[in-house]
Amino acid sequence: MQLQLPSSPLLNLLAETKHNEIDWKQVNIKKGQTLSSIFDDLNLSQSLLYKIIHINKDAKLLTKIYPGASLAFAFKADGSFSQLKYNISESQQLYIRQTDKQLSTEIKILATETQVQTASGIITGSLFNAAKKSGLSDAMVMKLASIFAWDIDFILDIRQGDSFSLIYEKIYRDGEFLHDGRIIAASFTNQGETYKAVAYDDGNGLSYYNPEGRNMKKAFLRAPLNFSYISSNFNPKRFHPVLKRVKAHRGIDYKAPKGTPVFAAGDGVVIRAAYNKYNGNHVFIKHPNGIVTKYLHFSKRNVKKGQRVRQGQTIGLVGATGLASGVHLHYEFVLNGVHRNPRTVKLPKASPLAKSKIKNYLAYAAPMLSQLDSIQVNTSTQMLAIKSQKSSKKGS
Repeated sequence: MQLQLPSSPLLNLLAETKHNEIDWKQVNIKKGQTLSSIFDDLNLSQSLLYKIIHINKDAKLLTKIYPGASLAFAFKADGSFSQLKYNISESQQLYIRQTDKQLSTEIKILATETQVQTASGIITGSLFNAAKKSGLSDAMVMKLASIFAWDIDFILDIRQGDSFSLIYEKIYRDGEFLHDGRIIAASFTNQGETYKAVAYDDGNGLSYYNPEGRNMKKAFLRAPLNFSYISSNFNPKRFHPVLKRVKAHRGIDYKAPKGTPVFAAGDGVVIRAAYNKYNGNHVFIKHPNGIVTKYLHFSKRNVKKGQRVRQGQTIGLVGATGLASGVHLHYEFVLNGVHRNPRTVKLPKASPLAKSKIKNYLAYAAPMLSQLDSIQVNTSTQMLAIKSQKSSKKGS
C-alpha cells in the first residue's frame, strides 16, 4: 500500500522551485549556422522560432546573427524553453522570455566603462614589438600609424631609437575588456622629428589635428596602398629589366600581393581609365593645383573616365598587366607636367580649422598636449581615469 503524503504549502513551493530551475546553454555561432539549425540542435521547434521572430521588431534582430556572435538559451528543469539572450552590441542585450505561454522581449542597456590610459615606447626592433612591450594591441598600433601616415612612412622610415607616446581608451563591460577605444592624443618621434596629434570634433566629426590646429590628414596619401616593400625607386637613369636598356623610372614600384586595393592618393577626377600593352590596366587622376597621379599594371580597374573620386577610395587592384616584370603597383606623381619622386615630393598641407573654431581647439588641446609631454618614454602603461555610462533598461 502506497502512502499518500498530505499536500502542504512548503512541498508545493519546493516542487514549483524545482520546476522553474534554469539551465543555460550558450551557442557560439559558426559559419553556415542559421537560427533554424540552432533550434534543431537544441530540440526546439520551428514553430517556436517562428513565434519568437514575429513578436515585434526587436525580436527580428535575431535574424541578423552572424558567425562569431553568441546566443544563450535558458531551459526549465523539465527541458522546456524559458528565455533567450543575444548581445546586439557591446552595450545592448536582447532578452526573449516565455511566461505562461506568452512571449515577450526586453532590451537591456548595459553599463560600459572607459578607462583612459597612457603608453609609451622606444623602438629597438619593430614598432609592433615596441608597442607589445608597452601593452598595446596590434589594432591600436594600426590606429597610431594611421594618424601619422601622412607624415611618416611606417614601412620605410622607422628607425631604431624612434619613440611614441599616447593617451588612449580601453572599453570594459562588467570588468571584462571588450576592445580598444580611440586615441585621445599621441606623439611620434621619427628620425629626430616629433609629430603630435589631438583628437577633436569640430562639429563635422572626429579628426586629428596638430598643436596649431591643422588637420593631420593631408591632401594626398604618401603611398596609395598597403605595400610589402619598394621593388624599384624613382630613378631617372634606371636600367629597365624587361626592355634591357636605360629608361627613366619616373615613379615608384610598390610590391604587394595580387588583388591588394589601391587607393586614390587625393580627391580628383579620373582623366584616363584604360588598357594598353605597356601600362596594362591603368588609371590617371587629375587633382587641383596642377597635380596628376598615375597608377599602372592593375589586375582590375574600379573606376571610369570622368568619375570623381575621394582620397582613400579604391580605384583598382594590384596586378601585373602590361609590361610588368612581376606583381606590383607603379605609381607616379606629376606636378605641373614634371615627374616628382612620390616619396620625397612636398605634399600640399591640409587646411587648418576655421578661425571661429581654432580658439576652442587650442584651449581643449593645451592640457592634452601637456599631459602627453609628461609621459615618460618607457614601456609602462598607467591608468588615468575611469568614466562610467549609467545603465538603463528598455522593455517591450
